[in-house]
Amino acid sequence: MTNFLQEGRPPLVLASASAARRTLLASTGLTFSTKAAHLDEAAMRTALGLKGTVDPSDVAEVLARAKAEAVSGQSGEAFVIGGDQIMSAGGNTYGKPQSFDEARARLLDLSGKSHQLHTAVVLATGGTTVWAYTDVATLTMRRFSPEFVGHYLAAAGEAVLGSVGAYQIESLGIQLFEKIDGDFFSILGLPLLPVLDALRREGAIEG
Repeated sequence: MTNFLQEGRPPLVLASASAARRTLLASTGLTFSTKAAHLDEAAMRTALGLKGTVDPSDVAEVLARAKAEAVSGQSGEAFVIGGDQIMSAGGNTYGKPQSFDEARARLLDLSGKSHQLHTAVVLATGGTTVWAYTDVATLTMRRFSPEFVGHYLAAAGEAVLGSVGAYQIESLGIQLFEKIDGDFFSILGLPLLPVLDALRREGAIEG
């Protein structure tokens, strides 16, 4: 079947290795390739996210721009989507946990508290950003025991290391929460409706 949404238009590239973003974008019926930017994100977050100096939303957008522009500079006329997500709580910012011990400590620290997810997405072509968007969601975790966290991590497995909050609300992670305020797609890492609107306005897909 011909994909009428993209017929005769430049290719679409997702500059991300995230399985969640890939699944979300694929659900829209669009055809795209994936290409990770291979940036030192940890070093960039450390440089940008010093406590009290840079807004977490700005950190997320800078990283999303860097990914999209790096990949689009090597992708000809393609439209490239780049995204990033930063978690903030208590004046601190967080990237993805690097180990199960770090994930456990993070979840125990968040128990019974609210935190924010700052999700940025960028559309670039020819190495230049043509559109950027950032969304913020507030999530409140219920109180849970250390034993529950241990059981949760054992059941969820390594997938938790792919999320800044060490959870995935589309699966077992929903068991951790008391309240969620924000766009579901943004929380998963890709605010689909604004992305699709931008693609239409830029002529990347049919309007």
